[in-house]
Amino acid sequence: MTRIVREITPLSEHDFFIVLDHQNAKFDFPIHYHPEYELNLVLKSKGKRIIGDSIKNYDSADLVLIGPNTPHAWSGSTDDARVITIQFQTNILSEQTLNRKASLPIKDLLEKSKMGILFSEDTTHNITDRILKLSDVTGFDSFLDFLSILYDLSISRNQMTLSSPSYVEQFDTSKSRRIKMVNQFLIENLHTSIRINEVAEMVNMSPSAFSHFFKKRTQRSFSDYLLEIRIGNAAKLLIDTEKNISEICFESGFNNISNFNRSFKKLKGCTPREFRSQQKMITKH
Repeated sequence: MTRIVREITPLSEHDFFIVLDHQNAKFDFPIHYHPEYELNLVLKSKGKRIIGDSIKNYDSADLVLIGPNTPHAWSGSTDDARVITIQFQTNILSEQTLNRKASLPIKDLLEKSKMGILFSEDTTHNITDRILKLSDVTGFDSFLDFLSILYDLSISRNQMTLSSPSYVEQFDTSKSRRIKMVNQFLIENLHTSIRINEVAEMVNMSPSAFSHFFKKRTQRSFSDYLLEIRIGNAAKLLIDTEKNISEICFESGFNNISNFNRSFKKLKGCTPREFRSQQKMITKH
C-alpha cells in the first residue's frame, strides 16, 4: 500500500505565506499532503509528477498550484535542480474579499486548485522571475507582490487541471442540492450499472431536462462525468490498495477488463497496470 504522509509545514498562523528555496533539490520527500495551498516551481529538472491521481511527465520549468490536502510529489533528475515552494494559508483572503468582483478570478483559481493546476509554458516563463524575487522582498510589499502573482496566474490562459475531481473529493459543481444528491448517489452506487433515467427520476426531472440541467451545472455530459468518477475511483484503489486490476475494474462499475483498460488509458494516458507501476516508482524514489 502506498505511503502518503501528512506534512507539517513551517507556515505559522502569523504568516501570509512562506517561500522555500531548495537548491540542489533531491526529490526525496514521499507523496504527501497538508492543509495549506502550495505553489511549486521546479527548475532544471525533468521526471514524473504526481498530483492526486495524475501521474505525468514534467520538464523544466514546471509550475503547479496545489490545493489543501491534495497528495503530491515530484521525482526527477537532481543535477542542479531547484525547487521554489510557496505555501500559503487557506484564509489568506477572507470569503467576503474573494466574493468581490475584482477577486473572483482568484476565488475560481483556488477552488480549482484542489485538482492541481498546471500552468502553461508561456505563463511559467513570464512569472518565474517574479517568483524568484519574492524571497528578496519583505513586509507588506512581499504580500502585495504575491497577491499580484496569484491574480496574474488566475487570469492566465491554457491552465490545465490534473487530478480527477472524485479522487480529491472536489466536484467542480455549484452548491445545487440536486447536484449534491446526484454526487452522493453516484459514489454510493459506483459498482453498479447506473442509468440516467433513474438518476433523473431521483431528482424529479425528465431525462432530457436533467441532461440539460446537469451539463449546465457541471460543464460536461452526465456520461462523461460518471466516467470521470469511475476512473477516479479506480485510480484511488490502484494507489491506496493492493487489490488486483480485475477487482478494481468491477468495483468501479466496469463490466469487462478491455473496456476498463481502454477508458482508463483515454483519461489517464496509460493503462491501469502502467499507472500503478509509475506510481510505485515515484513512491520508492
